[in-house]
Amino acid sequence: MRQRQQQTIQSPSELRGYGLFTNAEVRVRFLPAGEHHGIVFQRVDLADKPLIPALVDFLAPEERRTKLVRGAASVEMTEHLLAAFAGLRIDNCLVQIDAPELPGCDGSALWYAEALLNAGIVAQSAPRDLLQIDQPELIEDATSVLHAEPGEPGLWLSYSLDYGSHSPIRPQSAEFQITPETFVAKIASARTFVLEQEIAYLRSRGYGQKVTLQDLLVFGPQGPIENALRAPNECARHKLLDCLGDLALAGCDIQGQIRAIRTGHRHNHELARRLCQAQRQASANGPRRAA
Repeated sequence: MRQRQQQTIQSPSELRGYGLFTNAEVRVRFLPAGEHHGIVFQRVDLADKPLIPALVDFLAPEERRTKLVRGAASVEMTEHLLAAFAGLRIDNCLVQIDAPELPGCDGSALWYAEALLNAGIVAQSAPRDLLQIDQPELIEDATSVLHAEPGEPGLWLSYSLDYGSHSPIRPQSAEFQITPETFVAKIASARTFVLEQEIAYLRSRGYGQKVTLQDLLVFGPQGPIENALRAPNECARHKLLDCLGDLALAGCDIQGQIRAIRTGHRHNHELARRLCQAQRQASANGPRRAA
């Protein structure tokens, strides 16, 4: 991957829906932004209309999703939209939102990708920052491994999952070089998935009151309930999608190979922090390299 020009959208676009966790009705507007603006959320429902940059510095702990906080303002469930920006290589955009959570849509990034493509994508003059992974980074615990290392030009992501013989979700993996074409064709439509008992637990806590069995993949003992897979490895593709969106919080293009095994947002966020730290160190010392 060579350093490319920054990009934004050509015209405003919008999307409406409701939050999977908060159940709140929400309207999202996507507006063109200038060079070096980055992806920035704006809570237009709050009095001072605060801005929240989509950067790792604004990450806040949250279960099952990626939440950004600045002062008293927050926005959550950002990972699918951030994956669409990263996958389509849109670097500068103002995202106006009138609720604390982005729409869940159909549990994938497809609606976001379509809204952004309908707005059009235009090149800008300034170069996009590029971070090349030169040294391995390893994040692991008892069940998960996230490994970043140098690789072929471009960003290569792979994800493998195996929840054991008693899970209705079969072992599977997905691997792609991240390009706009591959993102649209292979990744954007992969949906959030949960087990039947998990959705019951979430609803008992007040989450997902508006979610239907068509809004995401709910697995019972025999597989998806009242739904069908979009790809045999859709679950692995969705986890890869989440990883792409979380890593976008580094605020630059990443070149290298990243392999994930049974990881989640917590692992992705830690890698984004490490890469962001490396980016800052390299920026202070010269050419951008991951240390």
